[in-house]
Amino acid sequence: MNIDFSLLIPEFILAGAGFLVLLVDLILPKAQEHRRNVVTAATAVLGLVVTGVVALTTQMDTSERLYDGLLFIDRYSLLFKVLFVGIGIAVIAMSVDYVAQKMNHPGEYYALILFAVLGATLMAESGELLTAFISIELLSFSLYVLVGLSRGDARTAEASAKYILLGAVSTAIMLYGISQLFGALGTTLFTEMGPLLIGAGAWNLTMITGFVMFLAGLGFKLSMVPFHMWAPDVYEGAPTPITALIATLSKAAAIALLLRFLAEAGAGSGDEWRMPLAMLAAVTMVVGSLSALPQTNIKRLLAYSSITQIGFVLVGLASNSVIAADAVVLHVLGYAFTNLAAFTVVVVIELKLGKESIADFAGLSKRAPVLAMIMTGALFSLAGLPIFAGFLTKFYLFTAAIDQSLEWLVVIAVATSVISLYYYIRVIREMYITETEEGSKLPVPLLLAGLAWVMFAGTIAIGVFPQPFVDAAHAAVTSLTPWAIY
Repeated sequence: MNIDFSLLIPEFILAGAGFLVLLVDLILPKAQEHRRNVVTAATAVLGLVVTGVVALTTQMDTSERLYDGLLFIDRYSLLFKVLFVGIGIAVIAMSVDYVAQKMNHPGEYYALILFAVLGATLMAESGELLTAFISIELLSFSLYVLVGLSRGDARTAEASAKYILLGAVSTAIMLYGISQLFGALGTTLFTEMGPLLIGAGAWNLTMITGFVMFLAGLGFKLSMVPFHMWAPDVYEGAPTPITALIATLSKAAAIALLLRFLAEAGAGSGDEWRMPLAMLAAVTMVVGSLSALPQTNIKRLLAYSSITQIGFVLVGLASNSVIAADAVVLHVLGYAFTNLAAFTVVVVIELKLGKESIADFAGLSKRAPVLAMIMTGALFSLAGLPIFAGFLTKFYLFTAAIDQSLEWLVVIAVATSVISLYYYIRVIREMYITETEEGSKLPVPLLLAGLAWVMFAGTIAIGVFPQPFVDAAHAAVTSLTPWAIY
């Protein structure tokens, strides 16, 4: 049994940084709110940077199983670890001005972001069901509190209550599924479940129930139809940077766990779950895209957009091939850059105008032309138009599906992409065509402007120069258990 604790140094640093942020916040005078906000944010970012640097310098060529397979330290987990660190840094940068204006507890806010990143990291490393469950709960509880931290907004309290209640239900469902799988197979290790399922022949009712319940619990985190009901209300009511955290970190972590689970525990039994996943993909894409059409709030629109994007990910998961796994990881990378770019613009609009409806973007091309350009690029990427990340990642996903004779699913995916272009263009129309009586320039905080540029550059880079990202995705995927899907 490998019990080398040095392999978990990045996680220890991340956890330590979270407690350090709380300590710094405790020490600094309460009267100096601006200083507390800046110092605690800087401390959190420093902890994330150190975590990422240590992980990259010590684990680039590592492929180890801790505690007989409870945790996997490999290139797959490393890629997601670096992604999660990047998302954490971006959300903290997005939050500095927001926290100063709308929140009372900067230390708790930034510390919880670090603990959420830690939970997401452990999810990507998990190789066992209960380890995965504990990691999911660490991420989830951090998000539950973060959603309700904003002061003076009734929607925030409502969103937090809905998120907690529905999250508790999904937790119960997932635990029941884990108990069923353990009862049927006698193990919760992914690598041991795969051979047992191959030898079992036809699945019995207990196995089917276990898999369905476990995937239903993960489906809640992904806001996959029919477990998506919470997403629009929580996206709208949560502080906008936390909405961005849920849309990127939570989704990417759940995808990372689900892909490893299907690759290892579902090894050799792909025919059993391919069609159910394909049907879920179709329903998720259709419901997400059609529900977005009547939306007038930009955060609710992006909520339904994220549901549609999860449908595209399910297309790749249903395809069950090396190309499909590469495409799923690549899509997660592109989606993170794209969504963070869009939410950075939404944060600026909310801070400067105090509004978040689509109509509030009217005349943005004249008041803040750079923001309008970045928002347009992000929306075009979500729609899957060329030169942006979304086009390339969807191309890979659709190619993988066609290789597995899922042409009907690709037709649905293309149709929903066309539908999505309509509601994305509504926002662009407001920015470039609709006139507004307010003609003054919109001041953009320097930190938010820099973050928006970085995210926009990443969206373009994946769309125009994809090879480094494709290589990174492939290296990550091929570090999964060799006998699984390869």
